[in-house]
Amino acid sequence: MDIILKYFPHLTEKQKEQFALLETLYKEWNEKINVISRKDIDALYEKHILHSLGIAKVITFKSGTDILDVGTGGGFPGIPLAILFPECNFHLVDSIGKKIKVVHEVATGVGLTNVKAEQARAEQLPLTYDFVVSRAVTQMKEFYGWVKHKINKHYQHDLRNGILYLKGGDLTEELEAARVKYKLYPLTEYFEEEFFETKYVVYIPVDKK
Repeated sequence: MDIILKYFPHLTEKQKEQFALLETLYKEWNEKINVISRKDIDALYEKHILHSLGIAKVITFKSGTDILDVGTGGGFPGIPLAILFPECNFHLVDSIGKKIKVVHEVATGVGLTNVKAEQARAEQLPLTYDFVVSRAVTQMKEFYGWVKHKINKHYQHDLRNGILYLKGGDLTEELEAARVKYKLYPLTEYFEEEFFETKYVVYIPVDKK
């Protein structure tokens, strides 16, 4: 928990309590439904929660922003972002029902009222959103195809509406194959831990046709 306060020192008391509760909830539910690898559960705050909050170093979502988290797994990056931005609306989807069960239980356990968790595929969703977030679900070319029509045109941020994607490694070939405009934000600019040395937020603006 200290690592969250290190980089986000201005949390409210309620947010501190919510972030603190995540460890107990995830450890409890991970015993029942494995959504986080056994070796990573002890590094939950660094490798999952802080990693998710890397998006918040790139953008501060304004009140009322609609955000879709595709392939959320156990709720990353959506749940940490929903705690940090309680005035925003988060729709967390995954094709695997038991993962959504964990998301729902964790969100309920920390008292989040701005999260909707649903078993669904992104391409089947009827709504549009300001931003789509995700964490290394698949190759960007495929992912972009899933979500490019899910972005609305009502811009209210300095960054145009689009995709904020957490991924690591050498992304040049993958992003060139996707044939999209993009900007990379190295997480080493925000976090000093070794884990973040090859991690990025990939930002892709999307103009809905």
